[in-house]
Amino acid sequence: MKLWKRNAVVAAIVLFVCVAVYLNWSYQEEGTETGKVLGQATLVNGATTDPLLAATATPGPEGEPSAVPSDAAKTSTGYFASARLNRQQARDSALTMLQNTLSAGDTEAAMLDAGAAIETLASTTVSEAQIENLVVAKGYTDCVAFISDGGVSVVVSATENGLQDADVARITEIVTGETGVPASQITIIEAQG
Repeated sequence: MKLWKRNAVVAAIVLFVCVAVYLNWSYQEEGTETGKVLGQATLVNGATTDPLLAATATPGPEGEPSAVPSDAAKTSTGYFASARLNRQQARDSALTMLQNTLSAGDTEAAMLDAGAAIETLASTTVSEAQIENLVVAKGYTDCVAFISDGGVSVVVSATENGLQDADVARITEIVTGETGVPASQITIIEAQG
């Protein structure tokens, strides 16, 4: 039974790695087909076919479009992208260490602990993604969730009127439903933009 669980965990990890490699390859191919260098953008007269740039183009001096996004868009988008990237890098590092522990096979106890930690990491990743998707589905512009042993922290993009009690209750309900964490261990932060 334990061998089956370990094999299932290893198979899930291999599947995640294969999907990541495929997505990386497909995005890389997509960038070369358009003739653009990844990360390079050209904005002429505010017209662009890039959906990421179309949302951030702002009028410059004398009403001319500017390739520089507004401070609010840059802060909001930049924070959430940076937070997700940092979270993913930390997870990748932890996963590498756990996989090294599994492959070393020092003791059965260490291997079982590493397998359990990998399962927990996968479960946490799925829960965070579900929380983020549900919060965005409720009408918020962006969201990033962090689940730890001490509770759950959710960062939500700033709204026009700021977070109201109804917003906090709505987000708390989502987090509690997905994780089972009591409301006292949930922190909701509004990202200022």
